[in-house]
Amino acid sequence: MKIFSGVKDSKSCPILLGHFFIAINISAFIDPEIFKKITGNILRDLRNSQKAPGEERIYTAGEKEYLIWLERKDRGAPINKNLQKQMLIIQEELGLDQYKFPF
Repeated sequence: MKIFSGVKDSKSCPILLGHFFIAINISAFIDPEIFKKITGNILRDLRNSQKAPGEERIYTAGEKEYLIWLERKDRGAPINKNLQKQMLIIQEELGLDQYKFPF
């Protein structure tokens, strides 16, 4: 199935893309508290597995994103130098002196 066209070597080409989402009512199969305990144990076992050389920890699904969210919810998202420069130029062009950026 062709979802949209991409560009490869200056030629338009199909990009095959698929997603699968499922919602399951866990309580139809098992008590949710038992399920949480079982999955918690699985995650702890995974995180305590042997790590690859040079790695400090093992992340499970969503952990890295959650940690980034914790960091950025208070400090904001990082903005690269080029975008910072463009924002300052636009600020000056539009006379938006009332806005102060932390960079």
